[in-house]
Order: sequence, then structure tokens, then C-alpha cells
Amino acid sequence: MPRKLMKFLILFDNTNLLYFPGQFLSGRVLLELQEDTPALGLHFHVVGEGVVTARTARQERTYDKENYIDFRMRLLGDNDSGPTILSPGIHSFPFKLGLPLGLPSTFLGKHGWIQYYCKCALREPSGLIHKNHQIFIIMNPIDLNIEEPALAEPFRCEIEPTLGGLACIGSGTVKCKIELDRGGYVSGETIHINGYVRNFSKVTIRHTKIILLETINYLSRGKAVQVEKREIASIKGPKIRPNSRDEFVNKKLYIPPLPPTNIRNSNLIQLNYDVYVSFILLLNYF
Repeated sequence: MPRKLMKFLILFDNTNLLYFPGQFLSGRVLLELQEDTPALGLHFHVVGEGVVTARTARQERTYDKENYIDFRMRLLGDNDSGPTILSPGIHSFPFKLGLPLGLPSTFLGKHGWIQYYCKCALREPSGLIHKNHQIFIIMNPIDLNIEEPALAEPFRCEIEPTLGGLACIGSGTVKCKIELDRGGYVSGETIHINGYVRNFSKVTIRHTKIILLETINYLSRGKAVQVEKREIASIKGPKIRPNSRDEFVNKKLYIPPLPPTNIRNSNLIQLNYDVYVSFILLLNYF
């Protein structure tokens, strides 16, 4: 039996598949037929959804979902009419819709995701259904100029943990002070860091590490069910012997290009970014 449907494509006018909330999603569904083909309808569906699928601390499997876009239209056919005969050749069916404002950005994580895609189905009177789908990407950028003014101010933090609580090491403290040039950044920028680590303990610090950490909280029915942490960038410092110090003088932590992560309007996935200073101790056992 010859193949009637030669091509079935969803083509966007924007070939890079990247869209911003408020823009128009436009394109066409293209069919190439080898012979006369009866069709009951050509159905088009635009979907935006967030999904969390994870195991809780009790190893119970949980699933939750929310919709951001659920738009359906018929590109061909009518409920009250019979089949339409499509002649051999190429047929093009245009579509266009405005994307809602405030859409969360496309995101992919270990326990959940936010995704956007179009589905199309060509139905024949025989019951045969031809299907196709095409993903697209939503990027909702963050404008730091309209965020809280405090994000433009320098950030300072100072701690002095005691190491004597660990039985295997001697008593003493490590004092750490860190200063960032401001509290908010975007991908591609550089975080300028000043401060110091002073080792007042009896243990050598093998090295320090300044880390930009992404924390992903996955929620289901309003409760956190999983946490995922990703190290985005880091700077490694030198060894610090007892009663010595390491200075951070305009150290630069580059933020690499990241996928869009403005997902504030998602109730399932939350993102936080923090700068941490960690100490790796050099322990000797006898």
C-alpha cells in the first residue's frame, strides 16, 4: 500500500525556537500528500506544563503537575461536517497565538521540569491518526533594574565556627569574612569577592573553596519532596596552616551562561543561588 502522508511537520516562524512571554507563537503545519486523503480534522494543541516526579524521604513516589498553557484549535475540519478531501501535494495550515505574560522559563532538573510544546493530530475517517509534536523554549529574563534595591547593595557576611566540637581534632576557631560587590547577578557577569579566612585552630586547612551553588527545591501539593544542589562555579584557595590566614582580594567568580531560570510563577520548582565558602581540613590519624 503506497504511503499517502509524505511529510507532517510543525514549523515555527522563529527558527531558533526561543520565545519570551507576551510574544506571538506563530508558524504553520505542513502536510505533503501522495494521493487524495480524506481528513476529519487537523487538531492543534499548545501545552505548557510543570511536572514534579520524585521519591519522598520515606521512599514514597509522588507526582504533581500544573499547566501554564492549554490552547486548542482546529486547523481543518468541523464537528458538523463530513471529511475533507486533501489533494496530492503540499498543504500549509498557519497558526498564531499570543503567549501569556509571566510564564516561567523552560527548566530541566533531576526530579522535575517545565516544558512547552505543540502537538498536532491528523484524523482520517478510517480511525487512523497521524501525530507529531515540536518543543519550543520560553525564556523569562530577570531585569535587575526593577528588582529590590537591596540587590544592588554590597553584601557582607562574617562567621566564626568552632572546630573543637569534633573529637578527632583540636580546639580552635576559623574566622571567615566575605564581601560581594552586590547581591544580584545575571548569567555572564562576574562576582567580585573580598574577605579573608583566619585559621585560629590547631588544624591545617587543606584548602578553601568559594562556591556558587544552585539549590533546586521540588514541591508537591505545597510541600518540599526533594532537594537538588548543583555547583555552578568555584574558586579554590591555598593551604592555611594554624594561626595563618588567606586573603580574598578582588577574587573573581565568573557566572557561566546558564539556562533561563526565572521560574517564580511555578508552584512546583523553586531556585536559589548562594555563594558559599567551604573548608577542607587536613587531618592526621595515628
